[in-house]
Amino acid sequence: MKQYDVIIIGSGLGGLECGYILSKKGYNVCILEQNHQLGGCLQTFKRSGTIFDTGFHFVGALDEGQFLHHLFNYFNLLDLPWHRLDEEAYAEVVLDGQSFNLASGFDRFSETLAKDFPHQRKQLETYTAFLREVGTHIGNSFKPEQNTSLFEQSAYAYLQRTIDDPLLRKVLSGSSLTMELCAEKLPLYVFAQINSSFIQSAWRLKGGGSLIAEKLTENIRRMGGTILTRSKVTRLIEESGKITTVEYNGEERITAKYIISNLHPAETLTLIPESRCIRKIYRKRISNLSNTQGTFTTHLRLKPNTIHYLNRNVFIHQGDSLWDCHYHPKKKISSALVSFQIPQKGKYTLNIDILTPMHWEEVSKWADTTIEHRGDDYKEFKQRKAEASIDFISQRFPGLKDQIAGVYTSTPLTYRDYTGTWKGSSYGIQKDYNDMLQTILAPQMPVPNLLLTGQNLNLHGILGVSMTSFFTCAKITGLEELVQDLHLFN
Repeated sequence: MKQYDVIIIGSGLGGLECGYILSKKGYNVCILEQNHQLGGCLQTFKRSGTIFDTGFHFVGALDEGQFLHHLFNYFNLLDLPWHRLDEEAYAEVVLDGQSFNLASGFDRFSETLAKDFPHQRKQLETYTAFLREVGTHIGNSFKPEQNTSLFEQSAYAYLQRTIDDPLLRKVLSGSSLTMELCAEKLPLYVFAQINSSFIQSAWRLKGGGSLIAEKLTENIRRMGGTILTRSKVTRLIEESGKITTVEYNGEERITAKYIISNLHPAETLTLIPESRCIRKIYRKRISNLSNTQGTFTTHLRLKPNTIHYLNRNVFIHQGDSLWDCHYHPKKKISSALVSFQIPQKGKYTLNIDILTPMHWEEVSKWADTTIEHRGDDYKEFKQRKAEASIDFISQRFPGLKDQIAGVYTSTPLTYRDYTGTWKGSSYGIQKDYNDMLQTILAPQMPVPNLLLTGQNLNLHGILGVSMTSFFTCAKITGLEELVQDLHLFN
């Protein structure tokens, strides 16, 4: 059997970044990916010559000196065609037809909103000072004495006590769909860190998220790493308290000193049916963890030279349900993110993505089906949902319908089957400030040489997953050495 130092299961961002870190440190790495395309939610697809993103749309904190810049400098990703969103309005929040701009830079952010809410100027200054503080000290996550108290506080309660005006609270919550707003559970740190990163600076990538996966893949292979596609891991074989062998495609076997899983922890456990290290109570705890909602995406291919490119994200909401994360069977669409693709040339975009929250329960009746074999009722369901999504955003883009040349859709089922995402969850395991120790997971699993990585552990998104990849690899290399490589505290 072929032997490696480290085998990584899954080529999502976390898996690729772990592969890059460990290859750079001289480890012999093998990444196994079940699909033909690498990248997980970084994948793109093409229809009629137009490229569409699946899960990647924008990132924050990428400007020089900011935290993602540090990380992407390490991963050699800064030379990709990054495109800064408008600093005067990186996001537009539309609430019941009324628009508010969110500006980049903490002072500009506060001043811009103070023009609409002059009576809340001091409250806005307090709010932005707090977000600035969170963003400034994000590197402390790499220190052993990091303060976890913000994980144990409620984001919703913080907004209630800091901001008097209910409308302003909705505006500050309006760039959701970068996280799941759950009043009963969302930790303050998750809310503050994500919002802070986008206020610092917001960026799109010209050409799609697959460019990140391609660059990481190229460099891993250049450093001697092995990446195998169409290689679905079917079993982890444990001997003498360690995983000694990885079986893929039901028959091929390879070995390694360490195994890193970029899969959901519950899915990882299904690969180890018998273990003397993993107790039943641990399996039950992991399988019972709540997962965040998924996303229904309506991908619009547009007629050429009809819709001007908009260099901001538009978040559209109706009603008062921004912080209601619960499933309501008869609830209509009340929130959407509208994202424009950067034109290859000229001022007109070729496609627009509409993202709306979707719970697993909406598609669970088709859970046992496979791609292209879900039946006509599923196709009709998606068509109705796409039409409703287009109708919903037409309040902000009234002439859009006439300029559509093609419509393509994805549901949580799509994400599950193409990217291996557990029940199509958009943000991983649902974090709960009431029970931080149970919902924020460590990379180390009960089997000593089996580690986890990816969005389900600490923080989701590009920034969160990139940080987590270092925490995972630190279990092999040591954290101090990786922190020195990042030059965070020089």
